[in-house]
Amino acid sequence: MTDAASTTAQSDSAARAQIGVTGLAVMGSNIARNLARHGHTVALHNRSIAKTDALLEKHGDDGDFVRTETIEEFVGALQRPRRVLIMVKAGDATDAVIEELAAAMEPGDIIIDGGNALYTDTIRRERSLADRGLHFVGAGISGGEEGALNGPSIMPGGPAESYKSLGPLLESIAAQVDGVPCCTHIGPDGSGHFVKMVHNGIEYADMQLIGEAYDLMRGALGMPVAEIAEVFAEWNTGDLESYLVEITAEVLRQVDAETGKPLVDVIVDEAGQKGTGRWTVKSALDLGIPTTGIAEAVFARALSSSRATRDAAVGLASGALGAAPTDKAAFINDIKAALYASKVVAYAQGFDQIAAGSAEYGWDVHPGDLATIWRGGCIIRAQFLNRIREAYQENPALPSLLVAPYFKAAVEDGIDSWRRVVSTAAAMGIPAPAFGSSLAYYDGIRAERLPAALTQGLRDFFGAHTYRRVDKPGAFHTLWGEDRSEVES
Repeated sequence: MTDAASTTAQSDSAARAQIGVTGLAVMGSNIARNLARHGHTVALHNRSIAKTDALLEKHGDDGDFVRTETIEEFVGALQRPRRVLIMVKAGDATDAVIEELAAAMEPGDIIIDGGNALYTDTIRRERSLADRGLHFVGAGISGGEEGALNGPSIMPGGPAESYKSLGPLLESIAAQVDGVPCCTHIGPDGSGHFVKMVHNGIEYADMQLIGEAYDLMRGALGMPVAEIAEVFAEWNTGDLESYLVEITAEVLRQVDAETGKPLVDVIVDEAGQKGTGRWTVKSALDLGIPTTGIAEAVFARALSSSRATRDAAVGLASGALGAAPTDKAAFINDIKAALYASKVVAYAQGFDQIAAGSAEYGWDVHPGDLATIWRGGCIIRAQFLNRIREAYQENPALPSLLVAPYFKAAVEDGIDSWRRVVSTAAAMGIPAPAFGSSLAYYDGIRAERLPAALTQGLRDFFGAHTYRRVDKPGAFHTLWGEDRSEVES
């Protein structure tokens, strides 16, 4: 252990730490180091003391740390109001740590859950701890291990009063874009974790769309992986500039040392998931918001992991497949335009869900704030978040990103390309569910009339669910089993 680490590792009964971090796996350790690097004294706690000592051994020079072993010692090392950041696995483990901390803390102290918690759990925890005089903050943190250390995007919910004490500290360690920290108070109780959940849902859609773009270049155009990597690298210099497009080029450039093949060719084609995408879709269903692109991305991961079904289906008839595009450069440009338009749909659906959740729970979430704090640190950071920010600054009540002037024009410019990509994928038997569902959503919202009128007629026929008319107010029912006259309900 370094001399500095040895000095700071001593148990200190004086309350001198500005914040404590419990749960020192990679994310927790990196957040603690980030805090220390920004001049904050950080109390450290972990159930396994060996992890605490490992952090101090390797990174004790990052700043001023206070080593603790017990919860009581940990809480005692903190200045008031005490601020503790929990970085443990979501679920029962979080509840257990919260209870331990709450028993040792005093009214006015602040507990922050920095994990990917389900927002309804955060609502429950906030209410329970408020009854005990404690502040509970559910803080979504995006950026992975690198972001945690060098500047994440932070989405804290919870009592506004707690942000007065906590906000400056979190803003100091967040990513900075144009001098603006990628952190702001989102709203009450579960709002921070709700917003982070939808952020992750958008992330699912974004990655699926990128995967479909790659698959089309490979399957429809027969391009080698290395060449596709350079296409993504070029795309990252223009309107599609984003973290995910950037690292797509890096992943596709990687060659497996053992086989000499592109790494992507030796990775099993089964995508994992930790739950936030499913939570987003479930919540959207409850709120009645059609997040179709996000849902298709979740289902695509589930399909990829349905190995027994996929193995059994190999060799099923494809029908007569269409020919590959003859103009390679033109079709690459079509894919680029389709990717951009579909990404706009994913963000539009995500922001619609956030607006619905905010209305349902009374959170008063400001979408422009989210576009601001997602510009840096987080996984879905992208150049066009500046455009989203501008759109909401111009019209805070914007009904959909797709009708904002910039995005309306961008999609109009690419609509023909988008249709060619979706139709080519279908004709060649290349699955492109996110591209297809995004286009169908766009066509659905722009349609003057939908077949939902027939759906309502069918519902009224078999279940007397009634319907409304276009020419007069009220609800009506047709007496289908009698003389088929119409009555007002």
